[in-house]
Amino acid sequence: GVLFSFLVNKHKPWIETSYHGIITENNDTVILDPPLVALDKDAPVPFAGEICAFKIHGQEMPFKAVVLNKTSGEGRLRAKSPIDCELQKEYTFIIQAYDCGSGPGGTNWKKSHKAVVHIQVKDVNEFSPAFKESVYRATVTEGKIYDSILQVEAIDEDCSPQYSQICNYEIVTTDVPFAIDRNGNIRNTEKLSYDKQHQYEIMVTAFDCGQKHATEDVLVRVNVKPVCKPGWQDWSKRIDYKPGSGSIPLFPSIHLETCDGPVSSIHTTIELQTNYIGKGCDRETYSEKSLQKLCGASSGAIDLLPSPSTTTNWTAGLLMDSNDIIFKFDGKQGAKIPDGIVPKNLTDQFTISLWMKHGPSPGLRAEKETILCNSDKTEMNRHHYALYVHNCRLVFLLRKDFDQADTFRPAEFHWKLDQICDKEWHYYVVNVEFPVVTLYMDGTTYEPYLVTNDWPIHPSHIAMQLTVGACWQGGEVTKPRFAQYFHGSLASLTIRPGKIESQKVISCLQACKEGLDINSLESLGQGIKYHFNPSQSVLVMEGDDIENINQALRKVSYINSRQFPTAGARRLKVSSKVQCFGEDVCISIPDIDAYVMVFQANEPKITISGMDHFARPAAQFEGERGVILLPDIRIVSTVTKMEHPEDFKEPDRAEKPVMVEEMLHNLDFCDVLVMGAELDPDQECLELDHMELQGKHVDATNSTAGYSIYGVDSMFNYEQVLRQIRYRNWDTAATFDRKFRVKCSELNGRYTSNEFNLEVNILHSSNSNFMDHVNHMIVQPQFLQSVQHPEGSVTAVHNSVVPSVATIVIIICVSILIFVITLGVYRIRTAHQPSSADHEGGKESEMDWDDSALTITVNPMEKYEKPHQTEEESEEEDIEDEEEDTTSAESDESEEEEEEEEEEEQVIVQKGDKQNATRQAQL
Repeated sequence: GVLFSFLVNKHKPWIETSYHGIITENNDTVILDPPLVALDKDAPVPFAGEICAFKIHGQEMPFKAVVLNKTSGEGRLRAKSPIDCELQKEYTFIIQAYDCGSGPGGTNWKKSHKAVVHIQVKDVNEFSPAFKESVYRATVTEGKIYDSILQVEAIDEDCSPQYSQICNYEIVTTDVPFAIDRNGNIRNTEKLSYDKQHQYEIMVTAFDCGQKHATEDVLVRVNVKPVCKPGWQDWSKRIDYKPGSGSIPLFPSIHLETCDGPVSSIHTTIELQTNYIGKGCDRETYSEKSLQKLCGASSGAIDLLPSPSTTTNWTAGLLMDSNDIIFKFDGKQGAKIPDGIVPKNLTDQFTISLWMKHGPSPGLRAEKETILCNSDKTEMNRHHYALYVHNCRLVFLLRKDFDQADTFRPAEFHWKLDQICDKEWHYYVVNVEFPVVTLYMDGTTYEPYLVTNDWPIHPSHIAMQLTVGACWQGGEVTKPRFAQYFHGSLASLTIRPGKIESQKVISCLQACKEGLDINSLESLGQGIKYHFNPSQSVLVMEGDDIENINQALRKVSYINSRQFPTAGARRLKVSSKVQCFGEDVCISIPDIDAYVMVFQANEPKITISGMDHFARPAAQFEGERGVILLPDIRIVSTVTKMEHPEDFKEPDRAEKPVMVEEMLHNLDFCDVLVMGAELDPDQECLELDHMELQGKHVDATNSTAGYSIYGVDSMFNYEQVLRQIRYRNWDTAATFDRKFRVKCSELNGRYTSNEFNLEVNILHSSNSNFMDHVNHMIVQPQFLQSVQHPEGSVTAVHNSVVPSVATIVIIICVSILIFVITLGVYRIRTAHQPSSADHEGGKESEMDWDDSALTITVNPMEKYEKPHQTEEESEEEDIEDEEEDTTSAESDESEEEEEEEEEEEQVIVQKGDKQNATRQAQL
């Protein structure tokens, strides 16, 4: 036993003195170098030569050592739990090996010497880079290249240099003028412009050295700061204008940036450019005749370029812009004014006025371009008076006759003006007070720069031809033709014999209805000087205080006084000049280019209403005053507006709220036209007391085709005049009815009313009793009632159609026929049944038969019977039903048929008169 004890566990285990180990984080196996192996010299003795344990010495080391093979002494180092490199990168501790002792109980064990274990934790790239800031901001000045605008920085929480270092940055946003280096410095690659872009937003990402990129890109905002530039700031390029808005400011927030320049004074010009609107600006588009009446011009002006119509057909072949009644002459057209339109003798005082747009004449040697010419119609080629353009000069020719003057007299008057060839619209008025001739151009007076004299024209009996757009060459050529054609545009060409026009009227006729305005002139600064041009399209302001100029410019407005303005854009230009204190070089202010957008006005709907059918006895038409045609005519205008509430955002919304409003506006003509054959002046006419026109801006002309009332005036005044028009017919025997049509216009036909048709019946009768009854029936007050329409217009509506002449004739014939039959039956029955009881029965059966044959009877014995009011009313209802059934069918009867039936009616009625006495006795 002693020997056995002596042999057991003589030696202690042996291990290396130090170990180096590596563990990958989130793993539990440690790879040691050298491997963990313990040797014991007691081997192969059981227990003493075997290794039972490895023990680690250190505070709470997260490792444990296990014996894999007791005999070989091989061991393994494991982690107790996952190792996190980010918490601790390396560990150092002591390890010792223990043998199994001297027996199974493990007694008398021996341990090795202490060995040092150094373990490094191998990193895994588990973290992505993250930026230190959520947003990076920087501000740069435009026009500069920066080495570094700002630096972005990202960090990575991995523990190793390989995975924790940021190796690269990258800009994610494409097409931006910026670059970034590997240290996160951002720079611009080109000069930035504030006008082009005020701010840039770019996204940046980062990569660690393991090429893992940031999970979230970072936003970098770069604001571009403008270099201080002198100029107007805080203004809008587009200004919207709705019709009826009055005066609206153009630049309500504008101010001038001078960049601290030593400014001593500012000179600013605001120009409204409207030369492409209508005739140079937005003017009223009424006819020249209506405009002259509106401006208070003396009457008698003759329109030589009217809209083509049946009575004014000489302009039908000319090129025309119908909206503004503008005629375009291309050097190939002329118009002959018919004889009798303009009197031969214009007298020593007369006026020629026109709108003209004309450019430079083509060719080296320009020919005369005729505006107006009065020349010989045949045989000779003498020009009696003419207005023409020659080499951008306006020339007026006036040759007196020998019987008016026999001395050398002024004959040609020349004006040289740049405006004659500037391709813009201008208003010209030639006032002739012979021998003085004055030209007004756009309201400004110009004396002729050259006047040449000539002898008077020898008297002759050759007829004269007045032409527009070319001159008529009647002699000295094989075939008379037009010559000296005009190239350009003309409008509102009028001639007024016997009178000249005043400066006030001329200014009114060419006045623009749109222009610049200043709100509250009294609040302009003390040192502000301002000046408008005559048409108020140019405003010049001057001042020495910047703030005063700012305030003044904020008050400059656009105004359009037309109720229905021409829609479209009006260009605006603001140019400024600055003077500085003692500076040779001063700041320059860029021009402002903006525009006013004028919206389209809501289109009015003009409605004419009133009694559209009536009948009167012939005696009333033959009276001295005749019959008033339109006693209750009513003219109402409504406009439909689309509402756009805030809560209706859907663009495809089918139904939008519609609002109908009554509106007031002027009219410029109303025509009462005769339908069918024209009036026969030997027996009928339309009349109007001209006293009714006093105090109104309207005038009237009468013809066999109807009555025309024209002039710019209110709808109310037009109603008052129309209600006074009378129809007279002093020989009504051959006339049974007349039909008329009323139509009104605003802005020379731009907006027209409905066509209101009126039918008037002339009642002929030798039986005055029957006519009294029919008149009583027709002129019942309840036939008209006033109905309020949703549009706001009040319309007179008929409860029934008034019977036509044919219908009345049929009613008379049928009634007489029934009466004769009834009388015959009555005589037979009275002869056979004289008793009163039988007589009553006969009456009953007779009435039954009447009812079955015809439900409507007109009692021709009304003179002898006096029915109650209720009977009259029921009879009228029956007549109304009959009228509805028969009027439309019978209205197409020819005039011959009507005359034949009228004769039949007269014969039957006369027979009835002879029997009146016997009927009265029997009844």
